[in-house]
Amino acid sequence: MTVLRYIVPPEADCQRLGIFLRTQGVTAALIKSVKYNGDGFFADGVPLHTDQPVHPDQQISFALPPELPTSVTPQPVPFAIAYEDEFAAVLEKPAGIAVHPTLNYPDGTLANGWLYHLQQQGKTGVFRPVNRIDKNTSGLVLCAQNSFAAPLLADSAQKCYLAIVQGILPLGPGQVEAPIARRGDSIIGRCVREDGKYSLTRYNVLGAGTGHSLVACTPCTGRTHQIRVHMAYIGHPLAGDTLYGGSDSILSRHALHCAVLRFTHPVSRQAIRIQSKLPPDMAALAHSEGLFNNWDLQEL
Repeated sequence: MTVLRYIVPPEADCQRLGIFLRTQGVTAALIKSVKYNGDGFFADGVPLHTDQPVHPDQQISFALPPELPTSVTPQPVPFAIAYEDEFAAVLEKPAGIAVHPTLNYPDGTLANGWLYHLQQQGKTGVFRPVNRIDKNTSGLVLCAQNSFAAPLLADSAQKCYLAIVQGILPLGPGQVEAPIARRGDSIIGRCVREDGKYSLTRYNVLGAGTGHSLVACTPCTGRTHQIRVHMAYIGHPLAGDTLYGGSDSILSRHALHCAVLRFTHPVSRQAIRIQSKLPPDMAALAHSEGLFNNWDLQEL
């Protein structure tokens, strides 16, 4: 059972409990759930209603309500854990594994693997990813361990991807600001189109070889396939990305890896940075092109 505790500061004197909790980042939905589905709220161990006032130096506490049952079946699925505590987890997903079950991928997903991991620890829970990446994208996935942490992690998460694109790009920073819309000839495909949703990708070209460039990409908006679409739009599709004009002669999947993840811890408010090195297939292509010469993962 996860219990949250807050000390009331002087400036919150006589605030109603519900208002005080909202200033601490507790959502209205969670307050309602604790009130009706949990054990309620306490001030120094004494029950307190949300319309009652709080006072300086009181300790406000409440237990998070139990998670609802999940229909996802625990299964052993390969992934690594880059970070884990009571509120957040960062998983390293290999390419070829879907994040969560869908009609096409009903099992064998990261969700199945995470529930298996919990089961092996004698725990129960749900899979609550804050960021999702494509099945054939590798790298870091941030997950919330409970309903309290989820919105706070979603608000603070920042991702940096490493992409290997076809062609030679000039070293240094750049950006693509172009609206993205659904593509009429494909169920999953997207394209740049005037009537699309505003989309911005900032990038930094880290290395250029004989036929490919290594690019660090930060999606400032969260559109489906955003990096893949934007790189193709400027004439440099990702290696292996046949959906957007790339060639799979060297790489059998699109060369995209979520390499750096930053977030603010929902309780300690500490800034946390997690990194993940390139997987073997992308690293082999980068080495063959000499793309590792002038950059360091720590600098991203």
